[in-house]
Amino acid sequence: MSDASATTANDPTLAPSPQALVPFGLLALYLIWGSTYLAIHFALQSYPPFLLAGLRFLCAGVLFYGVLRLRGAAPPSPRQWRNAAVTGVLLLGFGNGLVCFAEERVSSGIAAVAVACMPLFAALFSGLFGEWPNRREGLGLAIGFAGVVVLNLGSSLSGSRLGALALLTAAAAWAFGSVWSRHQDMPSGPMNTAAQMLCGSAALLVAGFGSGERLPAHPTLHATLAGLYLLVFGSMIAFSTYLYVLKHARPTLATSYAYVNPPVAVLFGVLFAGEHVGPIDLTGMAVILLGVVVISLARRKRR
Repeated sequence: MSDASATTANDPTLAPSPQALVPFGLLALYLIWGSTYLAIHFALQSYPPFLLAGLRFLCAGVLFYGVLRLRGAAPPSPRQWRNAAVTGVLLLGFGNGLVCFAEERVSSGIAAVAVACMPLFAALFSGLFGEWPNRREGLGLAIGFAGVVVLNLGSSLSGSRLGALALLTAAAAWAFGSVWSRHQDMPSGPMNTAAQMLCGSAALLVAGFGSGERLPAHPTLHATLAGLYLLVFGSMIAFSTYLYVLKHARPTLATSYAYVNPPVAVLFGVLFAGEHVGPIDLTGMAVILLGVVVISLARRKRR
C-alpha cells in the first residue's frame, strides 16, 4: 500500500463522505436495475413470478443476515423487525413481485416505462408527512400522471389491463414504502437490507405457493443464469445500494433511477430480446419523464 493510501485509510477526514459516494450508487442503480427487467423476462421462461422473486430475496437475505451476525452485528429490535417487515412487503412483495407478475403479460421495456411513474407517487405520498407539493411540483404531478394515462392507451398495456394495474400498484407500493421508511426506526446499515429481504421474501413465497405456483422440475440454463444475475446484482448489490442512497440523498434523487431505467430497459429489450415499443408507448414515457423532471427541479429550487 502506498503512503497516500495508508494515510487515507488511517485518517477518517480524508475518507470520502457518504454523499460523495451517492453518484456512484446512482450509476449502479441506473445500469443494474435497468437490466433486471430483461433478466426477469428470461427467468420467467422457467420460473413462476412470485416464487422467482421470493427465492431471489430469500437467498440474498439469508446470506446477508448470516454474514452480518457472524461479524458481530446486532440483530434488529422487535420494532425494527416490524418496520422492516412493512417496508419489505411494500418494496419487495408488492413492488418487485407485481413487476414479475406483470412481465408475464407485457414486455420488459414497457414494464420499466410503467414503473417510471414511481417518483410521482413518492412526491404525492410525501404530503402524508408534511411535505405537500408546491405549485410547480403539482404541475409535475399532473404532467406525469397524464403520461400514465397516455401509456395505458398504448398497444402494449391496453392489451393487458391486469398487467397495467399490477405495474401501477407496484410503483405506488414501492414509493409509499420508500417514503414511509425514512420516518421509521429501521435497522442500521446492511442489516436493514437483510431484514427487508427476509420479510419481503416470506410474503412473496406465501403468495407464490398460495396461488398454486410450483418450482420447475427442469429449468433451462438460460433462465437459471438470469435468476442468479437477479440474486447477485439485482438483489444483493443494487438493493443495498438503493437503501444507502435513500439514506444519504433526497427521496426525489434516490428514486430518480425510475426514470433512467426505462430507456436502459427498452434498449436492452430491443437489442437482446427483439422487443418492440410503439410510438404511443414512447410518448407516454416521454410525458412521464417530463413530469418527474419538473418535480425534481421544483424540489431542488425549493431547497
